[in-house]
Amino acid sequence: MRAPLSWLREYVELPEGQTGRDVAAKLIAAGLEVETVEQLGQGLKGPLVVGQVLAIEELTEFKKPIRWCQVDVGEANGTGEPQNLICGARNFAVGDKVVVVLPGAELPGGFKIAARKTYGKVSEGMICSASELGISDDHDGIIVLPPEYEVGTDAIELLELVDEVLDIAVTPDRSYCLSMRGLAREAAIAYGVPLRDPALLDVPAPNDYGPAVEVADAAGCDRFTARAVTGVNPEARSPIWLQRRLQKAGMRPISLAVDITNYVMLELGQPLHAYDRSRVQGTIGVRRAEAGEKLTTLDGVTRVLDAEDLVITDESGPIGLAGVMGGAGTEIADVAVDAANGEVTGTREIVIEAAHFDPIAIARTSRRHKLGSEASRRFERGVDPQAASAAAQRTVDLLVLLAGGSAEAGVTEIATPGGPRTIRMAADHPDRVAGMSYGREAVVRRLQQVGCDVYGADELTVTVPSWRPDLNEPNDLAEEVIRLEGYESLPSTLPRPPAGRGLTGRQRLHRRVGRALAGAGYTEALSYPFVGDAAFDRLQLAADDPARRTVRIQNPLSDEEPELRTTLLPGLFGALRRNEGRGNHDVALFETGLVFHPREEGGHAVRLPVDRRPSDDEVAELDAALPAQPRHVAVVLSGARELPGWWGEGRPAMWADAVEAARTVAREAGAELRIAAGQYGPWHPGRCARLSVEIDGVEQVVGHAGELHPRVTKAFGLPARSSAMELDLDALEKAAGGPVTAPEVSTFPVATQDVALVVDAAVPAADVEAALREGAGELLESLRLFDVYTGEQLGEGRKSLAYALRFRAKDRTLTAEEAGAAREAAVTAAATRTGAELRGA
Repeated sequence: MRAPLSWLREYVELPEGQTGRDVAAKLIAAGLEVETVEQLGQGLKGPLVVGQVLAIEELTEFKKPIRWCQVDVGEANGTGEPQNLICGARNFAVGDKVVVVLPGAELPGGFKIAARKTYGKVSEGMICSASELGISDDHDGIIVLPPEYEVGTDAIELLELVDEVLDIAVTPDRSYCLSMRGLAREAAIAYGVPLRDPALLDVPAPNDYGPAVEVADAAGCDRFTARAVTGVNPEARSPIWLQRRLQKAGMRPISLAVDITNYVMLELGQPLHAYDRSRVQGTIGVRRAEAGEKLTTLDGVTRVLDAEDLVITDESGPIGLAGVMGGAGTEIADVAVDAANGEVTGTREIVIEAAHFDPIAIARTSRRHKLGSEASRRFERGVDPQAASAAAQRTVDLLVLLAGGSAEAGVTEIATPGGPRTIRMAADHPDRVAGMSYGREAVVRRLQQVGCDVYGADELTVTVPSWRPDLNEPNDLAEEVIRLEGYESLPSTLPRPPAGRGLTGRQRLHRRVGRALAGAGYTEALSYPFVGDAAFDRLQLAADDPARRTVRIQNPLSDEEPELRTTLLPGLFGALRRNEGRGNHDVALFETGLVFHPREEGGHAVRLPVDRRPSDDEVAELDAALPAQPRHVAVVLSGARELPGWWGEGRPAMWADAVEAARTVAREAGAELRIAAGQYGPWHPGRCARLSVEIDGVEQVVGHAGELHPRVTKAFGLPARSSAMELDLDALEKAAGGPVTAPEVSTFPVATQDVALVVDAAVPAADVEAALREGAGELLESLRLFDVYTGEQLGEGRKSLAYALRFRAKDRTLTAEEAGAAREAAVTAAATRTGAELRGA
């Protein structure tokens, strides 16, 4: 919200000498986010005056049209003689009033004006455009003023070129600050001065003579006010003061009727819409759209409506998208002159709509159609429903004053009955929330300044003003007291955690895994936790895959990703694709984060207290209402895993690197990871490892690793033969059964035995390894597969697996006989379970 300081002063008598930065500091202290204070007209020096064009000579000997103009500037030049000026603009004629800057002046940006020879003539100044004066970005033509302004008038004051504008980022809970009325209220409170409320107008009572209106959806529209103005002069133009206020507020002047509705919206915060009465057919209605209905909005786009859209209608069908944008069929007509008879045509009768719509309905409609507007921005945050009548009256008054219209006596107002909202709060509740004493008197005074009515002694009954939909409970009222008393007055106290509290086991594992993967050459990447159905399709997941059961967000940031993720892979794939597109071809990324799974029976979310620690039952009830949120870890690799150099040729990343990343994570968790051939979704069916652990005696699949399927890499735009891994980190922690213990350092020597076993090519190496471990017994310290061989010597369909076995006893040095016996037991077990044969035997 852009707020010109000159406009703000109309409603608040600011102390003498207060600059925009001073006001910004006060508003920031009250909790508003003032981003910048723009100094309009900075560096501007006169003379800058109103001039009248007396004569125009066209200079045709140049490549572009140039005009040699004589302009009357009165006595501003000291001589009273016409000023000779060169100008290339074509949008003015003899007799027009223009803005002239004379020699000796300086325009914004340090542009000094002097008489100079150009195009064979001496130009004694310049005729100004809006962009040259810093009014707007429009540089297509110069400013043509209304004829009523006298020659020689100071244009700096006339055009209000010197001002300060506060640019305020209004948070969603402070919707009332999207208006000069709301900002003036905050400024008045901050300075302790009275507020001149622009909404305090004499409004006639509703009667039966106003425009016919029928509201079919009271939930979507609980208040609709309609007024009519006749006899409007279609040639009337917005006065300069109105145009300049709109421009300073960041809006473009369009036509008088539209400018007035925009002005009142900025002033009071109530969006309005003006209809050409001659184009409205019959009764104006409010209802939900019928699926498939079409409406051409003011931006010229024909939109197919949804059954959830709230629309304004007449007998012909939809004429506006309620609270978002009006329809082209009933817009205010541009003024035109009939060439045959000189008759001026345009809108002469106007119907004003001032309504209050359901914020959620407007927000969803705006996002559904990707159509944001100043009106929808206010409605979806909350508009004062009691301001509709005053806004309509203010609009009617301005149309009568500026357009020469006549206000009809009829006033239509349809309102759903409803009383004010009240909140009960202990008088010392703000004291307990803030940790300091304000006292009942300060609490009552601050709430009254906000606009509340307060009754009671120890327990207060607070009636909330209609323009504050964000005040719903005692904590909201406490926040108002605290911010107005000053956040800077809150004491700084450090919390005192009880002894013995530290990181949880889950947090420690999270950090260990991150450090281990970073040490292995991976770079951490963080992604948004949002997905859509398209991502699961690209992952090649089956229609009944559990990963497709998602938690849907009620108010998603993007309609394309309206659900919470059940896998980390889409986010990592996006990061890999961006790196590849920026020339980073050797990439290894990892992410640890939460995924979300819906519960079979959702609970009810409780509101936790802020004045004490929640009880265990309250925390458990809240957890039960949330989706299951296990922590996952995932990696993705592409390009070279080992770069070439003088040390060797290097090596590309492959499926085995993804499997090794899973082993790294499992080691940090202290879990025994079982690896077997698998087949799942995004991975290549012949290069996919199924990762499992044993939990409470039951083997459980906790992830997959390997090379991605070519269709998946193509769908996500990834390099060919990219690899990935994903593991359930919480399941690994559970499988570990407790904290990771430091390894023991034995003083006894190790006995190493190698064994090469020939098995059928279809036998997984994991099965052979498991058999060797079981047969070797307690003396086996570690086992490592160091070679895989296939060839003619073994025969077709056979492979050789070579393992290094390390044996060690905790209490003695092993003899050669003991190590050999353990080796033989391991080989026997492998032969029995997998059909392995000792190579060379």
